[in-house]
Amino acid sequence: MSWIILLFAGLFEVCWAVGLKYTDGFSRPIPTLFTVAAIIVSLALLGLAMKELPLGTAYAIWTGVGAVGTVVAGIILFGESVAPIRLASVALILCGLLGLKLSH
Repeated sequence: MSWIILLFAGLFEVCWAVGLKYTDGFSRPIPTLFTVAAIIVSLALLGLAMKELPLGTAYAIWTGVGAVGTVVAGIILFGESVAPIRLASVALILCGLLGLKLSH
């Protein structure tokens, strides 16, 4: 169950990272409110997952899911680059995440 909680924590990290783009420097109240809420949920879920998972593994997975998800969201929502080196780099992050999961 901790792995599922951790996955959702990472997905909420993606939400708040994308939300930051929409806050326009925290000058837009509604996007700012949703972003802050996503930060709180993400951190709360990370804390719950860490009750059973090792610190280093949980934090690395959380940031990795957030990083990969944010790159994907940037490509889909903002037309960011899909250069092969960028996609290869994301693939390496995914390999690292899989390695951490398998080693636990």
